[in-house]
Amino acid sequence: MLWPALVMLVAFFLLPTLDIVRSSVFDPDLTGRHFERVFTRAIYLDVFWRTIRVSLIVAAVCAVVAYPVAYYIVQRPRRRQFLFLFLVFVPLWMSVLIRSYAWMVVLGREGLVNAALMGLGLTDAPVKMLFTTGAVYVAMVQILLPIQIVTCYSAMSEIDLDLMRAARVLGAGPWQAVRRVFLPLSLDGTITGAIIVFMLSMGFFITPALVGGRRDLMLANLIELQVNQLNWGFAAAIALVLMAGTVACVAAIKWLSRRLVRALSGGGAP
Repeated sequence: MLWPALVMLVAFFLLPTLDIVRSSVFDPDLTGRHFERVFTRAIYLDVFWRTIRVSLIVAAVCAVVAYPVAYYIVQRPRRRQFLFLFLVFVPLWMSVLIRSYAWMVVLGREGLVNAALMGLGLTDAPVKMLFTTGAVYVAMVQILLPIQIVTCYSAMSEIDLDLMRAARVLGAGPWQAVRRVFLPLSLDGTITGAIIVFMLSMGFFITPALVGGRRDLMLANLIELQVNQLNWGFAAAIALVLMAGTVACVAAIKWLSRRLVRALSGGGAP
């Protein structure tokens, strides 16, 4: 029964990755000039660190916002939980491209936000919100937040809430019960959701291209630019750098999360 999964893994993941490796080091002969170009030019290093920084911030904001939302949903009666989850899933049914264009309408000079600000007399002229770094953060958080909420909810729904009541009976206060019991048990799901959001953010290019400025270029945008110029070898090298950076950051996040779980649970396993 494992053979179909293994065949799909090799055909759709392993072989394409090996082909990217081949394109990056054979152009047409064995060369390392593409990687040398990435790591010796400041502009490419700036784009690399910007991609990591934006992805980490988006993942952190999604985790902080989604956790109380998921906690609120899991505390509701079962029928209301389904209603709230339906509302969370609704944005996922729309294309990322459509939602990015919607943010252009909302944040534009003649958009809804500027119209509201001017209508309330808070500003005399339109405020520049589109084509800024802030617009990139807002749009990416809105697009990826449902994924984080659903992941947090899945982890929280598996927790026996009687453990919280038992902690209260044994003398723990409300906050102490949440910190020592509920938070350690739900943290793995929260970290998993943050990792998923981080990995998706590392590959974002539509949203930064539409709502960001020239200084908001990310690695995926750079890859798309090189592919359009038929610079396959350099695009493949950037893709491998993106993959290596993502794997390294995910490993660091998981290591830090294990230490955080041990600290919240008083030094023992949750």
